[in-house]
Amino acid sequence: MAATHLCESPLVKHHHPCVSLSPLCSSKLSHTLLDLKKSHLGTFSFGGKTFQMPKTSRMASRRRRRMQAVASLGGLLGGIFKGTDTGESTRQQYASTVSVINGLEAQMSALSDSELREKTRLFQERAKQGESLDSLLPEAFAVIREASKRVLGLRPFDVQLIGGMVLHKGEIAEMRTGEGKTLVAILPAYLNALIGKGVHVVTVNDYLARRDCEWVGQVPRFLGLKVGLIQQNMTSEQRRENYLCDITYVTNSELGFDYLRDNLATSVEELVLRNFNYCVIDEVDSILIDEARTPLIISGPAEKPSDRYYKAAKIATVFEREIHYTVDEKQKTVLLTEQGYEDSEEILGVKDLYDPREQWASYVLNAIKAKELFLRDVNYIIRGKEVLIVDEFTGRVMQGRRWSDGLHQAVEAKEGLPIQNETVTLASISYQNFFLQFPKLCGMTGTAATESTEFESIYKLKVTIVPTNKPMIRKDESDVVFRATTGKWRAVVIEISRMHKTGRPVLVGTTSVEQSDSLSEQLQEVGIPHEVLNAKPENVEREAEIVAQSGRLGAVTIATNMAGRGTDIILGGNAEFMARLKLREMLMPRVVKLTEGGYVSVKKLPPKKTWKVNENLFPCKLSNEKTKLAEEAVKLAVDTWGQRSLTELEAEERLSYSCEKAPAQDPVIAKLRSAFLEIVREYKVYTEEERKKVVSAGGLHVVGTERHESRRVDNQLRGRTGRQGDPGSSRFFLSLEDNIFRIFGGDRIQGLMRAFRVEDLPIESKMLTKALDEAQRKVENYFFDIRKQLFEFDEVLNSQRDRVYTERRRALESDNLQSLIIEYAELTMDDILEANIGSDASKESWDLEKLIKKLQQYCYLLNDLTPDLLRSKCSSYEDLQDYLRRRGREAYLQKRDIIESKAPGLTKDAERFLVLSNIDRLWKEHLQALKFVQQAVGLRGYAQRDPLIEYKLEGYNLFLEMMAQIRRNVIYSIYQFQPVLVKKDQDQRENNSSTEVVTNGRGNNNPDPVNAIESSSAAATPQSSA
Repeated sequence: MAATHLCESPLVKHHHPCVSLSPLCSSKLSHTLLDLKKSHLGTFSFGGKTFQMPKTSRMASRRRRRMQAVASLGGLLGGIFKGTDTGESTRQQYASTVSVINGLEAQMSALSDSELREKTRLFQERAKQGESLDSLLPEAFAVIREASKRVLGLRPFDVQLIGGMVLHKGEIAEMRTGEGKTLVAILPAYLNALIGKGVHVVTVNDYLARRDCEWVGQVPRFLGLKVGLIQQNMTSEQRRENYLCDITYVTNSELGFDYLRDNLATSVEELVLRNFNYCVIDEVDSILIDEARTPLIISGPAEKPSDRYYKAAKIATVFEREIHYTVDEKQKTVLLTEQGYEDSEEILGVKDLYDPREQWASYVLNAIKAKELFLRDVNYIIRGKEVLIVDEFTGRVMQGRRWSDGLHQAVEAKEGLPIQNETVTLASISYQNFFLQFPKLCGMTGTAATESTEFESIYKLKVTIVPTNKPMIRKDESDVVFRATTGKWRAVVIEISRMHKTGRPVLVGTTSVEQSDSLSEQLQEVGIPHEVLNAKPENVEREAEIVAQSGRLGAVTIATNMAGRGTDIILGGNAEFMARLKLREMLMPRVVKLTEGGYVSVKKLPPKKTWKVNENLFPCKLSNEKTKLAEEAVKLAVDTWGQRSLTELEAEERLSYSCEKAPAQDPVIAKLRSAFLEIVREYKVYTEEERKKVVSAGGLHVVGTERHESRRVDNQLRGRTGRQGDPGSSRFFLSLEDNIFRIFGGDRIQGLMRAFRVEDLPIESKMLTKALDEAQRKVENYFFDIRKQLFEFDEVLNSQRDRVYTERRRALESDNLQSLIIEYAELTMDDILEANIGSDASKESWDLEKLIKKLQQYCYLLNDLTPDLLRSKCSSYEDLQDYLRRRGREAYLQKRDIIESKAPGLTKDAERFLVLSNIDRLWKEHLQALKFVQQAVGLRGYAQRDPLIEYKLEGYNLFLEMMAQIRRNVIYSIYQFQPVLVKKDQDQRENNSSTEVVTNGRGNNNPDPVNAIESSSAAATPQSSA
């Protein structure tokens, strides 16, 4: 009866999302089995073989039983090996909705542009009246499909609609490279924007955000929605305006930093974000997994003497590994040996490296880390006199980011560059906790299945594999392993030249800037023309140009990480992109004004920007007729917009708009558009021809030169070839000396290295491949544990951060803080009473003298208090508590009247300023304290105590203390507050900001109500900057 059971199981009926069915156990098979049960005859094929069903029912049932066993096993294996899922189950799950959308197509294409636009307003009305988005989905997707056909000339495939539905459900859609993820994002973005609460589409870099907003963003714009874009150098006003749009394109770091900046704002006018609603993340694995290890931090300057870094750097240079210190590359830590301690103390002339007043140990350890673990052209590059971090995942320079805890300064000292001041954290959040704030989160990427457990355990996001539009025919060759790196690089060069001779384009993936440069030199020696794409500034400028041409006949491209590189590699070359570059090099020099300032290195003047592109890039020389057409369009643009009158960003935007298919009302844009289309037509003739040659040669060949930290990144590199049903192949060349195997390989690989003595013959061995896979899996698990630990520790901070930011936002947005300050006053009175008398003390033992002295020191308005007065008014501790609370409240109201009589309206500003400045200052100190606690609890594991629980307990106590400290400081400052009017003639012009905040003379020591804790005097005399 297993067959019936299998068919009736909910897994097959509903294509249950949690179970990925292998092709063996697809519902088609289930129906086959059902049909077999009814008619015991006929033929059917299974697993590539054709089975003849005999007429005898006994044979049939025996065969059937065997089949069921195979089918059940298939289902089981399908569940275990998720990689085999091609997305068929997803296709069937959404098939009915897709057919509904397809059924509406004729009706939508009959509508005029304005009627199509009107649909948006109707949808918004229906959503307002409470209709669910799910019921609007088929019509909304049909409208988007029609609009996309009209505006972009692209009709979303059925699989793209499925991708859109997966995203709308709040899941992760795994879609292969080249399946049109960018276009998919606008489907759920449009649908979720209808309720008017805003949608964020998050990409990995500014270039992609701008490209997507200008390109597919035209579709929702055409349908009457507002589409915004956030870029690095925008002002607060521009940001606010763009975040208020229906759909906003933004990078993950800009969004995260805007959130943190909002929580450091000192006035409502500075806030830029609105409440979060729905977020679509492009390249979701890159953002939620790769970048999850580095939290976002906003820091302020903190003074530190810089000559110590230079001294420590000199010590690190003379020290030797294994004699003075040991290095753990896996943990990225260094430890001094006994010899190292003694020599350091002798050189520096100190008795103890760990003396808290000197703290030499951290300088020396950082200097050794900078020497051993942070390498030039791998972890960072030097531009001008700056050390710029290279992102290990994307191979891009991370402008404006610095390593913390004095490490960046140690690298600057190692390189002999001027050292910049250390910083102190003002606000921080991890990407994990940041994105979890969205009520509805989803994402898309080409590679998520290998990390599905992490997405589910941390983000509660399910990974769904979306089928490809055309079957994938890429061939992944088996790895070639060498013992030494020299043999590996030699083989890579041979492989490249072999492919180059056949005319196949080759993409070589390297893991660092240094490797890509050294391979480039080797290729130059053998005379193979190639392009290099890495974090060096001269290459970054030409990034899209290089990638767009990587698919041309015989092209060789060396690239550091290819994740999120934006432009697709199109076989034969990307005609549209080349046409745009041609137009760009003619237009830009004439309309862009030369900028002053910008990024300038210390000595050199910035190079003059020409926008000139290498002539070899274009498939043919442009005919005179087309050149003339382009020149006329450029002349019209210059005449209309003005000679050199636009910023580069504005000019790029207008050019992008000219090169798209959106309706163009502007005559200049229309003229540029027609020139662009003519150039495309001319180039297409050549690129189509070239494409045929490339396809017949075998398509793009990808060469990997090292395994990455996770199989996912390897798959991203492989995924660059074989897009949209194109042919292609990939092969990885590895060496046992590669970092990943050296650090994580363990004794097994070390033993194999000793066994294989041959340098440049490839080693083929199942045992070896297994050991290499094992090493890679080890790395994945190791980094997953780090991220999980970071997440668990950050969760402790997260609940505190929410509480503090809520309190801060309440103070910032409230018109009247009276109720908050009264609450502070009452709680502070409770604190003073508890600290000086205690709830369990008997009435006879009350020390009222001490209590009154403390109260009067705290608030001079309570001068009339005497022990007799308190005794007559209060018979119990509760009475005393109520009486003091009332007096605290009255004192505050009295103080408020005094201030208002001198300067009307000042109380509100002063209260807000005091609350915000105290929260910010004490939160900053709290973050520092928690950092030290986190370092300290690590050692408690040796005492069999769980560091996380210890951290939670200590963090909680510190937090309670900080919240109490905030309210005590605020109410104390208000009680002592004496406004002094300065320059009355400016009073009107400056509003109330010319009224200086000064405290009266008694308050400078800020007595703490609770004797045990000494408070900072900064709260009593607030500085002018919050």
